[in-house]
Amino acid sequence: MLETFDAPLAPLTTFRLGGPAVRLVTAASDAEVIDVVRAADAAGTPLLVVGGGSNLVIGDKGFEGTALRVATRGFELVGTTLELAAGEVWTDAVARTVEAGLAGIECLAGIPGSAGATPIQNVGAYGQEVSSVITEVVAYDRRAGETVTLTNEECAFAYRHSRFKADPERYVVLRVRFVLEDGGGLSAPVKYAETARALGVGPGDRVPLGAARETVLKLRAGKGMVLDPEDHDTWSAGSFFTNPILTDADFAVFHARVKERLGEDAEPPAYPAGPGHTKTSAAWLIDKAGFTKGYGSGPARISTKHTLALTNRGAATTEDLLALAREVVAGVREAFGITLVNEPVMVGVEL
Repeated sequence: MLETFDAPLAPLTTFRLGGPAVRLVTAASDAEVIDVVRAADAAGTPLLVVGGGSNLVIGDKGFEGTALRVATRGFELVGTTLELAAGEVWTDAVARTVEAGLAGIECLAGIPGSAGATPIQNVGAYGQEVSSVITEVVAYDRRAGETVTLTNEECAFAYRHSRFKADPERYVVLRVRFVLEDGGGLSAPVKYAETARALGVGPGDRVPLGAARETVLKLRAGKGMVLDPEDHDTWSAGSFFTNPILTDADFAVFHARVKERLGEDAEPPAYPAGPGHTKTSAAWLIDKAGFTKGYGSGPARISTKHTLALTNRGAATTEDLLALAREVVAGVREAFGITLVNEPVMVGVEL
């Protein structure tokens, strides 16, 4: 276990933003993680759990408490059952499952961050979500003071949401268990239209696992969504806003507003999102509200590759980023009557 004080947190985040923590502890085992959490809770010390730092917006003043960096390792594959330690690098784990010929998370390649974060956000992309393959999550329950195992159903997964996100002060994820599919080296059925087009197949078709992974990596890289220290478009948290899910009534009002603003031929993206609900595209809303790729004149700007990513061009502060985010939220609300919701976790700040 490594302990430092007045420790910079910005280097631990993909935004490269935020002030220092009073104390930073790096834990390499589940036991060390639990010890740090228990000690902080017993002392009443604020605790910030950091994995890959790809979903954090930390305030410029930093964190007045203990930051716990989860650096546990563990990749155990038995048949089609996979167990990952929370600190495992997610995109590396995906690559290893593809090499093993197992399907289920191949379209989640290139997503930065750690395995332990995946159930919290119910990470998803290109037609796959971890909720479809997670069987159990092992976590430390801070309220009960014990390690618990939660089934998929108990995780209460929803779009970019879970029991862990709903009650962020309660659980610290230690291990995640998955069940994958042996499809004879083929991917799960391709669900996402953009992926299918890039692969030259139809929705529902299966392709070689390696081809699915490589195609997703290329698509993500084209949008600045694969980490590259030399590319400031990747100094981000990926998608900064979630795609809005509207009731049928709200969608009808929104649809009419789109026609009024953009013309009778304009049609907003619309995807089924359960009975009585429709999901639309945050990226489309941002673009049509006038915030195009590369928007901004300061050190924080919209990515030149994707309107859904807000980026640090190298000299930004967290306040610069938040000012841009607030401008986008206000602009979309004024244009379409929809209030965008941030996807990254805010630490010491809010929109």
